Amino acid sequence: MSVSEFLRPVHWKAEASGPRYVQLRKRIEEGIESGLLAPNTPLPPEREIASLTELSRVTVRKAIQELVDKGTIIQKQGSGSFVTERATRVEQSLSLLTSFTEDMARRGMASTSTWLERGVFMPSPEELVTLGLSSGDSVARIARLRLAGDRPMALERASLALDILPDPMAVTKSLYEVLERDGNRPVRALQKISAINLGAEDAALLDLSHGAAGLRIERTSYLPGGRVAEFTRSVYRGDAYDFVAELRLANE
Repeated sequence: MSVSEFLRPVHWKAEASGPRYVQLRKRIEEGIESGLLAPNTPLPPEREIASLTELSRVTVRKAIQELVDKGTIIQKQGSGSFVTERATRVEQSLSLLTSFTEDMARRGMASTSTWLERGVFMPSPEELVTLGLSSGDSVARIARLRLAGDRPMALERASLALDILPDPMAVTKSLYEVLERDGNRPVRALQKISAINLGAEDAALLDLSHGAAGLRIERTSYLPGGRVAEFTRSVYRGDAYDFVAELRLANE
């Protein structure tokens, strides 16, 4: 069946099945699930969908916007709407303190980075407090887009005191590998996870639509003596990660 025939209302539109835009959204989702609308293929233009479905362009636009919000469809300015490629979901344990490089290696996946920032800077007030820096101290910062294969997975922005990471340029792949080499690998961490909608800049870097679902993670990691080693703010694709924690009954 062609896409045009698949969208004709005789095959799916019903008077008692809810709002028209919801019916259309579900029909498009059926096309994606069946493989008729394959990943990275474009949807017909809104005006063509409206003509095929006998719906208004406002209704069509509302259905497509819901698919964009769910991350099922991505809109590219000047090119139209495309079916997104399904991201491989990664289970990330919340009980292990590991790096992105180590996580991907354990799964047999090659990890790469695109550097966004790397150097020595004046600290922000938040970095001063979190890292326990003094007035006049500088801070080492590294920020990068993390990829598994060729797929953007996460944005990482890490801040460290200069005596823990004197040369940010020494980090070429794994930050924790460099810290371990210098005897500064963290042994525990506190993480705060929040659900977010991605801003325009982060969404573009992760190859997602503005407003797509994401996860923001703030990690503060500690050396054996209790000193803060690293303060990292990361943004993960919401469609690529499942965070898993083992829970036990508390002792009475």
